[in-house]
Amino acid sequence: MNYQNNLAFATQLDEQDPLKDFKSQFYAPRHNGKDAIYFCGNSLGLQPLSAQQYIDAQLNNWKELAIEGFFIGDDPWLNYHKEITGTLAGIVGAKKEEVSIMNSLTVNLHLLLVSFYKPINKRFKILMEGGAFPSDQYAVASQVAFHGYNPKEAIIEVLPREGEHTLRTEDILQKINEHGNELALVLFGGINYFTGQLYDMQTITKAGHDAGAIVGFDLAHAAGNVPLKLHDWDVDFACWCSYKYMNSGPGGISGIFVNEKHFDNQSLNRFEGWWGYRQDKRFLMTPDFEAEKGAAGWQLSTSPVMLLSLHKAALDIFEKAGGVAPLRSKSELLTGYLEYLIQEINKNNGEDLFKIITPINKQERGCQLSIVCKRNAKAIFNYLTHNGVIGDWREPNVIRLSPVPLYNSFKQVFEAGHILASSVGEIGL
Repeated sequence: MNYQNNLAFATQLDEQDPLKDFKSQFYAPRHNGKDAIYFCGNSLGLQPLSAQQYIDAQLNNWKELAIEGFFIGDDPWLNYHKEITGTLAGIVGAKKEEVSIMNSLTVNLHLLLVSFYKPINKRFKILMEGGAFPSDQYAVASQVAFHGYNPKEAIIEVLPREGEHTLRTEDILQKINEHGNELALVLFGGINYFTGQLYDMQTITKAGHDAGAIVGFDLAHAAGNVPLKLHDWDVDFACWCSYKYMNSGPGGISGIFVNEKHFDNQSLNRFEGWWGYRQDKRFLMTPDFEAEKGAAGWQLSTSPVMLLSLHKAALDIFEKAGGVAPLRSKSELLTGYLEYLIQEINKNNGEDLFKIITPINKQERGCQLSIVCKRNAKAIFNYLTHNGVIGDWREPNVIRLSPVPLYNSFKQVFEAGHILASSVGEIGL
């Protein structure tokens, strides 16, 4: 794509965009009487207009049916979660039975670690990305300590080379090979929250398996953002949230993937609960646990129908859009346009005022660009916010901007680039 730094070009791209009408299906925060430029979907997606309708329908079922809502009506609650597992499975590249919807992200990560982190003898270490999201660091450290190991000895972090911001795949593989006979688990994010780097999950999975380790992923920043093929890549397990790129509400319900090869593995530990019991015998109330087939066997508690209804509202929009593939095509263009405009600012000013630390290769990133400001970073961020561009700040000097294909336009990217350029003169960079 030969980008141009003018409004007419951006407007033309919007006119040609097959997804242009989906923007009208979301609410956006307002700024000075018009929609703000919301580039923060990597933290919290926008609310679908349909969310109110979906949740009102379930509130009405509760009002009219009470307990009978589990068994009768248009959307009986007993199977309500199953209505969206097919769509979700398509988004993460799984078989329907390999996916379950439950709990919140870190709860699910803990539950999966109970099953898949099985330290034994000298094979007790976990390899993960350096600078992973803090919640992952806390979860892994506490799991390691729970098993009686010192996190400083049991956790191996892969860090970027000196002077670099992102990881090289060859360095990840080298670290796996170096510690292969000590690894119980390889656990990575699909996309690093800070840099926006998309990892080569297929290659990491194969290397981990070749070393004799289990391989899992936290897909908080990847699910609904980039194409995933968890089953085909032979990933052992994964989990994700739904409130970022899947627009399912703050603290929205999470999901898990468990590869079908583990369904009948009786050696796995598992915390057990009512909703994970096989559904055809659940109401017999027997004392001994019999797991539901598939990832559903990892469920614990009764499904939260109100959260599920918000998730369904959002995922139905994914269905209408044709799934992740068309979204990815637009995303690459949107993010590429933002990258171009930032580089134009640098070129016009004769220095790299804004350094993009997200990989330039579009195959190694999703929607997000992480930008290091050379000077006055917080003032730049505040200037963007004051002028209606809502992004995300990360200490000490990084601004994260994420144009999301479902509800962001090329015109918004152009306008955001123009405002960023204006900040140079206004703030005196």
